[in-house]
Amino acid sequence: MPWTRDDMAALAAQELLDGFYVNLGIGIPTLVANHIAPGVDVTLQSENGMLGLGPFPTEAEIDADIINAGKQTITELDRTSYVSSADSFGMIRGGHIQLSVLGAMEVAENGDLANWMVPGKMVKGPGGAMDLVAGVGRIIVLMDHVDKAGTAKFRKSCTLPLTGANVVDMIITNLAIFQRPDRRSPFFLKAIAPNVLPDEVRAKTEAHYLEMPA
Repeated sequence: MPWTRDDMAALAAQELLDGFYVNLGIGIPTLVANHIAPGVDVTLQSENGMLGLGPFPTEAEIDADIINAGKQTITELDRTSYVSSADSFGMIRGGHIQLSVLGAMEVAENGDLANWMVPGKMVKGPGGAMDLVAGVGRIIVLMDHVDKAGTAKFRKSCTLPLTGANVVDMIITNLAIFQRPDRRSPFFLKAIAPNVLPDEVRAKTEAHYLEMPA
């Protein structure tokens, strides 16, 4: 069966290493904060100037003044600090964030990312995504495998305006995980959700990719 959004977030959380500074985009990526393994020392960063995000609050913990870049209420840690937006983006643009987990509308087989606008539709806009894909060394995308119309989101080329060209390193969908060793290489199929067949993944993917290594 396909992975849930929490499953996808948990899979992405496994990529967070001790000592990393990590930015989580809005949507599914925000759930990663709930799945960081005990003992892994990771500092989550949000473009709105919060450094050291905790997991989502329980109802009793909600504080409307403590929010992430997506305006969701979150919790503080004992080491949380707050900086200006200029300093926050300075961290991103200066290469001080090791990993960013973002959502996507489309990803191309060459790593192009489109996640900020659909012509003719009202969407939230780019936020810090363009800065993140330009300033962060590794980008993981979390997204559904197909859109509401059943169209593949991992495509030969993006049809929507790009956020960044050749910037995606790993894709985690509800059906499969795709990864590439570097940005000159094609993506390969790394894993498939339980009881999902390789033929289903192939049928619902427009992009070219390599099969799982032996």
